[in-house]
Amino acid sequence: MAIRLSKRQREILKLVKEKGPITGDEIGEHFRLTRATLRPDLAVLTMTGLLEARPRVGYYYPGAKTGSLVAQMLETIKVRDVKALPVVIQQGNSAYEAVVTLFLEDSSTLFVVDGKGHLQGVLTSKDLLKVALGKPDLRAMPVEMVMTRLPQVIWVDEADSVATALEKLKESQVSCLPVLKDGKRATGRFDLSIVLKLLDEMAQGYFEEGEIL
Repeated sequence: MAIRLSKRQREILKLVKEKGPITGDEIGEHFRLTRATLRPDLAVLTMTGLLEARPRVGYYYPGAKTGSLVAQMLETIKVRDVKALPVVIQQGNSAYEAVVTLFLEDSSTLFVVDGKGHLQGVLTSKDLLKVALGKPDLRAMPVEMVMTRLPQVIWVDEADSVATALEKLKESQVSCLPVLKDGKRATGRFDLSIVLKLLDEMAQGYFEEGEIL
């Protein structure tokens, strides 16, 4: 039995085919209507399978090729929405304190920040191991002597897409990247586990009606 769609539903379907993934707010802006007004139309389109939806992604046309669709989704999601908490240490602290922090936080990477939370460098467990092999006094060695300084650090901005962050992660060949706000303040970290979690959510198709962004 053919599905009868209203004119607005057909226009929404066309828009999502051309622009998707696209959020409910963006659809509303396009038609100059509120999300509440569009909710019945979007419900019809998703319940009939003409459109699908994902959290933090929005609505998309399921007829798109899988690889292309995943790429579009990762391009749509912003790093600020999926970033993990950063593990930081203040500049001026000792390499010994860095070792303790890594152990307590069960992390392999520390972000060295100043008093304003601005990133100064990155310190890894490998960096500390190399230094420790020389048997120096780690308590007397500041982290600045061990860390990779900011100009050589690859980082991502909160406003970057997950696709951009993933490309930087691949190019840098490190376990995680610092997430910065305005290119200065360390607000999070981005690693491969975040991407794997996103892909798992996409595969499972988690979403709540009325809660798609």
